[in-house]
Amino acid sequence: MPVDVRRPQAVFREEEPAAPDGPVVEVLTVLLTGRECPWRCLMCDLWRHTSPDPLPPGAVTAQLRDALSRPFPGRPRPAVLKLYNSGSFFDPGSVPPADRPEIARLAAGFDRLVVECHPKLALRPAVEGFLDELARGPQPAPRLEVALGLETVHPDVLDRLNKRMTAADFARATRRLNQLGVAVRAFVLLQPPFLPARESVAWAVRSAAFAFEAGARAVSIIPTRPGNGALDALAAAGVFSPPTLDQLEAALERALALRAGLVFADVWDLERFSACPVCFPARRRRLEQMNRTQRPQPAIRCPACAPA
Repeated sequence: MPVDVRRPQAVFREEEPAAPDGPVVEVLTVLLTGRECPWRCLMCDLWRHTSPDPLPPGAVTAQLRDALSRPFPGRPRPAVLKLYNSGSFFDPGSVPPADRPEIARLAAGFDRLVVECHPKLALRPAVEGFLDELARGPQPAPRLEVALGLETVHPDVLDRLNKRMTAADFARATRRLNQLGVAVRAFVLLQPPFLPARESVAWAVRSAAFAFEAGARAVSIIPTRPGNGALDALAAAGVFSPPTLDQLEAALERALALRAGLVFADVWDLERFSACPVCFPARRRRLEQMNRTQRPQPAIRCPACAPA
């Protein structure tokens, strides 16, 4: 389906803590329309909402102005601006370099600006160039944070995801970004293909620990979602199954116990991982509360799916 490259895919408000023991702040998340990511990772389904061609200059700034113009009555000004674009912010085909000065201007006044990028692109001089744009723009300039997809530190699984990177590449990118004064958040997959379900929670926590040791300030644990075609074929072949809500709860609890930085469970489309409609609303609220407080919460006891 053709996409309008001058309009974002979605704009919504979220909340997250500013630090493990810090206040909860408002976040404005903008899902930008970009070009299809050139990496085409095996688990990704974001290609369905992208342009097959590089975006023209002015397209991304038009999307951002559209997002910032949308009213949210009764809500305070957000402290954080997230720009996610189904690919990499520093891919010139997805975010034209000519748009970056205006993006920097529009981001002024936010405390933090979060963009996402493939670890190998985070090593390019474009990162330093954008930091210069932020410094030259209106003040106060936001602190830049780059979200990098680590996915997993299981070497065989990471190689088979077609990510075309290693855990060492992630660590190298994180180290360079930190040296530039840029914060890092990592995306970690829960139960990617080729990983036995019985090992998936342990590998997600191990991957989160690696990200923190490399210098990330935050980790988002993302349950691997079927539906992109490739994962459905792998499921039919018996080498992939979606994680359960139990596994996501366990991964979040164990990653929070590391006490090494912020940890979030991704709750997007969460219902598909639940087997019980009775307890699902309470369990979703529990995950959201743990995301907000960064602390474990009492487990939900459900007589419908786990009778005493």
